[in-house]
Amino acid sequence: MGLRKIQLKSLVIFAFLSTSLMAGESVHAQVQGRVVDLTLEGMVDLALSNSFRVRQLNMGIDRTRFRLQAQRARLRSRVDLNLSAPDLRSISETKWNSTLQRDEIIHEDSRRLEAELSIRQPVILFGYPTNGYLSLNNRVYRYAQTEPDGDKDLRYYNRYFIRYTQPFFQANSLKNNIEEAELDFEDTQLEFYDDVVEIVDDLSGDYFELFESAYQRIINEARVTNLTEAVAAAEELALTDTTRAIDLGQIQVELANAVEQVQQMESQFRLQAASLTTTLNLSPSDSITLTPAIDVRPIEIDVEQATQFALQLTPRMRQLNITYRESEINLENTRSRGSFRMDLAMSYGREMQDPAFRDLWERPSNTYTIDVNAYLPIWDWGQRSASIASSRIGLDQVQLRIEQAEQQIRSQVQNQVTNVEEFEARTIAMEGNLALANDLSVSSIDLYREGSISALELIQSFQRESDTASNFLDAYLGWRRALLRIQQLTFYDFETMLPVLERYGIPMTDPNTQS
Repeated sequence: MGLRKIQLKSLVIFAFLSTSLMAGESVHAQVQGRVVDLTLEGMVDLALSNSFRVRQLNMGIDRTRFRLQAQRARLRSRVDLNLSAPDLRSISETKWNSTLQRDEIIHEDSRRLEAELSIRQPVILFGYPTNGYLSLNNRVYRYAQTEPDGDKDLRYYNRYFIRYTQPFFQANSLKNNIEEAELDFEDTQLEFYDDVVEIVDDLSGDYFELFESAYQRIINEARVTNLTEAVAAAEELALTDTTRAIDLGQIQVELANAVEQVQQMESQFRLQAASLTTTLNLSPSDSITLTPAIDVRPIEIDVEQATQFALQLTPRMRQLNITYRESEINLENTRSRGSFRMDLAMSYGREMQDPAFRDLWERPSNTYTIDVNAYLPIWDWGQRSASIASSRIGLDQVQLRIEQAEQQIRSQVQNQVTNVEEFEARTIAMEGNLALANDLSVSSIDLYREGSISALELIQSFQRESDTASNFLDAYLGWRRALLRIQQLTFYDFETMLPVLERYGIPMTDPNTQS
């Protein structure tokens, strides 16, 4: 009997010390070997600040932002300087002599230095790019020739002029390219928001798995406490009634098994915490603790409001609208290819040529050019019409996807709200059952001391309490996971009454404000 007491006390002390080693105070991250008292919000903050995945997402946004910046820069003036310095030629070529009516081999020996400065500006009317360009140009060159008899001819040429080009009856490539870059940037941002919420959902799942292990450990520890009290009661009864001595052995076996379960849950918690340390990009020397606390507060979710959140806050519908607009642009470009088109180019300026460079700006003469080029397709065996039909079908497919997505969202939101309500009702009911099971365990100890029930009945009472606590935990976790699913579906946190991105400090930016 004395040996059993020593073994029992050793087991209880070992369980207490093991549990104590897992506890830790909340310490902010400053040095290695810190103890992180984990909460869901703190876990998400750590992941969003340290995650390699988030860094990749931010780099993707930066990449598309610079692409948009490059496209928008096309709306501004551009200055170019083209140089041919020098252009040397000493070569014989065949040329037609109209006087002799025959080809002649002419030797050219020339030296040419040329520079052309151009300031080019897209034409924008009332904020709308017209796809036309207006440019100011200045062309200067020096041309020296050596004739066959050795004489040299030197000429300087200068022309400054304004030029306007405008395409007609074709897609506005400048506007479309900028709009596509804006849509691409917005789509990348939406993917970032979607990935952030997915990260929050994944981390929440990991958190509640760790929460489950920590709370299950508490359930097992409570069973150890009950069985320890039962052992003390059995020892008292065995002193007065030798027929109850067998009860002590039964309860001690149950206690040993309960202590083993506590140790198993501690090991499981440690392994899960180590995995989270890697996920959160913490130092290997850091340790994670978690104090599980269940607080059931009923949450009312309006189905119609949740549906509107899912349609407006989530990226899915906006991404489909972006795809639809991109398909419209593709249809516009398809219609432009292989169709009638016309290009207009006009210029007006002043020019002068003189053997002396200093006289280039004296007595210039007027110059102008007008070019109208048109393309009229005659027959292409239906290539253009088939391409347009293909693009139209693609547009119709996107429209069908939009309608299908809206129906799916409405159905999923309704099902998830019902799921939340069912788990919430189960959790509240199990919370009451757990309180009743706790009271029954307390009264069972008293009844056992009075000799009204057997040790087996007492052990069964403790087991019912543990089972009820586990069922309560399962119902609570089911409720929390249902809330996470409706949160991911709507991008709205119905506990804090805030959008998920706002709750975790993710700024919502407008692509039209990006420079």
